[in-house]
Amino acid sequence: MFALKTAPFRQKAEAIAKPVTRWSIGHAIPRVALRAAARRGDLQGRLSVEASGGADLSGLFDEIRAHGAIATTRVGHVSTRHSACKEVLASDAFKTVRFVPDNPLLNRLVAWSSSGLIHPIEPPSLLASEPPDHTRYRKLVTRVFTARAVEQLRERTQAITDELLDGLDPADPVDLIERYCGLLPVTVISQILGVPPEERDKVLALGGAAAPSLDLGLPWRTFRTVEATLAEFDSWLTLHLERLRKNPGDNLLSKLIAAREDGVGLTERELKATAGLVLAAGFETTVNLLGNGIALLTRHPGELAKLRANPELWSNAVDEILRYDPPVLLTGRLSARDTEIGGARIERGAIVTTVLAGANRDPEIFDDPETFDVERANAREHVSFGAGRHYCLGASLARMEGEIGLRSIFERFPGLRLLDGARRRETRILRGFETLPAALA
Repeated sequence: MFALKTAPFRQKAEAIAKPVTRWSIGHAIPRVALRAAARRGDLQGRLSVEASGGADLSGLFDEIRAHGAIATTRVGHVSTRHSACKEVLASDAFKTVRFVPDNPLLNRLVAWSSSGLIHPIEPPSLLASEPPDHTRYRKLVTRVFTARAVEQLRERTQAITDELLDGLDPADPVDLIERYCGLLPVTVISQILGVPPEERDKVLALGGAAAPSLDLGLPWRTFRTVEATLAEFDSWLTLHLERLRKNPGDNLLSKLIAAREDGVGLTERELKATAGLVLAAGFETTVNLLGNGIALLTRHPGELAKLRANPELWSNAVDEILRYDPPVLLTGRLSARDTEIGGARIERGAIVTTVLAGANRDPEIFDDPETFDVERANAREHVSFGAGRHYCLGASLARMEGEIGLRSIFERFPGLRLLDGARRRETRILRGFETLPAALA
């Protein structure tokens, strides 16, 4: 009888304790540790703290680079060298990690407190899975998300862009993040996922709320909102996948459901993970690309004039925006064995932070890297999409949306100028604007 009475109490206690444990390990502890490290002057601690305020980090990138291919700090290893970052990202000596140390106790707590929800940066997400699962998984997904498939979306993306611009009144000031930069990618994502028109507002809300799941050091309330959103998305996706199986459409998710390799397709969980990754990663990063691009081009009217005189430069301009102000600051890897990068010894279990934005400013690769130049010959050599087996699957889609979205708004509103009140997101990994007020005429 006592056991029966205590069971509900234990369940209630666990319902409270488990999310607190998830948040503590994944966000609170890293945030406190990095802040403490920053106060001691630790380079990696400073990077995390200064990034959360949207500050210019180019000076800090140089400081880290001055320590060689890999800078070793109390927090771990960090690099802003282009060659070292590419090597770490491409090497099979490293695997993905969500900033959780290779610690048995913490790993047991992670397993005990798991929500069971599909998460964009936890297996079986492509961002977090490793061979051999990753090899099989990515092969199937790549078969559907081809460059040709993305190119077929170009006409629809242009139509979506034109519709959004038609809805903007040139006489009224507008927050471009809310009314344009956020709506364009989520509408394209809805096309990819085969979302019915009447459910697109729901997907927009889910995409905006789920996007912080890619970041580190979330406040408690944001973390809980993200988890509630992921649970809601999972419930919606279960029904949506059932609909698409019964009535497949001309969309990439329907094709992914049908894709087979040696007669074997993706599991339900893998399908959900792919859809969740498309929603969270495809939404926020493209919002940041568009917002960062608008801000850069309005601040550099000479570069915008070059694009107006030579529209064929828009594709290269998107890569220069990705190089100069990338949507993602950094990514981490865990050393799977003792290895060496650029002469620096990396022990098994050590975390190496590759600062993508820093590698994009490496003077060994980019001449005058602090200058924004839409004609830069090697702009495409940036590492904003990563490298190796985890190279961003949506790179072609992001470039296409960026080119159409940026070219179209400046063609439609040549007098566009930013107003006071632009505010950067207070995130550590994602880099972009939360608000971007503008006058269109």
